[in-house]
Amino acid sequence: MKMDASKFPYVWVDFTHNHAEPEHDHKEDFERFEALLARKEKFVFLSLTAEEDDHEHTQEEKKQVSLWMKKHKQGLRTYVKGMVHIEPGGAKRLAMKAFAAAFAKFWGYPLLIAGSEEEALGFAQRLLSEEPDR
Repeated sequence: MKMDASKFPYVWVDFTHNHAEPEHDHKEDFERFEALLARKEKFVFLSLTAEEDDHEHTQEEKKQVSLWMKKHKQGLRTYVKGMVHIEPGGAKRLAMKAFAAAFAKFWGYPLLIAGSEEEALGFAQRLLSEEPDR
């Protein structure tokens, strides 16, 4: 996964990066994510539609993600305000919206699906401006 935080608090993510490498070590991905959390500032992930991704995570990868998430649960809930995915295709958007609830439950922040970059940036601005739950 490639992260571009040059427009922080908008962090662009490319999930197709490194999928060509079957033995990709996710340690660097976790380190980049931790660096974002260490800023102690709220931010939003944005991602563009990618080619079909048939990468199936191994049991070990799933375990690493789960352990990492438990360790960083508070930071995830405090600083990551959401993920906004851009999907211009109506049918794919609808399918992704069905997945959004499971995503939010797993990661602890919402997944919004936008039809355009303009709409995605609007969603991101709204997420960043929301007051935290008390």
